[in-house]
Amino acid sequence: MKAAVLFSVGGAFELLDVPDPAVESGQVLVRVCAAGINYADVLIRRGHYPQMPELPIVLGSEIAGELEDGTRVMAFTSGAGGYAELTAVERSRIVPLPEGPTFAEGASFLTTFLTAYIPLTRQVRLYPGATVLVHAAAGGVGSAAIQCARALGARVVAAVGSAEKLELCLGLGAEEAYVYDELPEDLRADVVLDPVGGDLFAAAIGRLRPLGALIAIGFAAGQWPDVSPANLVGRNVGVQGFYLGRLMRHEPELVSEAIGELLALWELGALRPVVGRELPLSDVEQAHELVESRRSVGKVVLVP
Repeated sequence: MKAAVLFSVGGAFELLDVPDPAVESGQVLVRVCAAGINYADVLIRRGHYPQMPELPIVLGSEIAGELEDGTRVMAFTSGAGGYAELTAVERSRIVPLPEGPTFAEGASFLTTFLTAYIPLTRQVRLYPGATVLVHAAAGGVGSAAIQCARALGARVVAAVGSAEKLELCLGLGAEEAYVYDELPEDLRADVVLDPVGGDLFAAAIGRLRPLGALIAIGFAAGQWPDVSPANLVGRNVGVQGFYLGRLMRHEPELVSEAIGELLALWELGALRPVVGRELPLSDVEQAHELVESRRSVGKVVLVP
């Protein structure tokens, strides 16, 4: 089979013929029809991921494809192996792919929607009419967060890095959308969902209403600044952190429950994954550049 192999931090991918994966007990073989690129893949390639894997590696933690009997599935790999024509996946990490969506949509669903939905339903107090401010709102997680918050009855304000992304956010259901440096000074939110980090994270604490919460899920623009408990106590606000990979290891039943709820919303038409670009496996370098530069919208997907 062909796979995109990363041999060194900061290095180029090499598209190589490699042996088919060995299928161990409890695993199934999946023919990969689409592999989603997550920002964690970019961080691993750059050597900035907190838990760096051993190299060489075939990246790709999220796929959609077919089992040997033709069953359509979505799946999480064991952290790697998705940038290939075949991969072996734990049976417990297989999720049925509904008949209507494409494989590219399937590879764009699990990580983005779980990362948005679980914090909004398990970690914060989100009531009908609450205001949710979503940073990086045109990205994979951000576009999912707009839809999840709307489905939960919230009012959504989207924040993005460039004006050409505003229309997408409004089309997904955001009531208001702004470029970051044009956010109104008096904007206040009950919940802020932040995949960006850096200065935006620090500023978001000041935008929270009393009893509001800031959810930190990523640091695409830089590490999070230190937060003084005195600042949180004085403002009656909180900061929550969310890391899907660890939650899957420690609370798999909770994640499975959330997947069931999301699939029901998807089948009702309340949610739809946003696929920004589909590229062949041979264009993995271009795909990573799109994600790293933050020029893409939704999810960038490789098609082996």
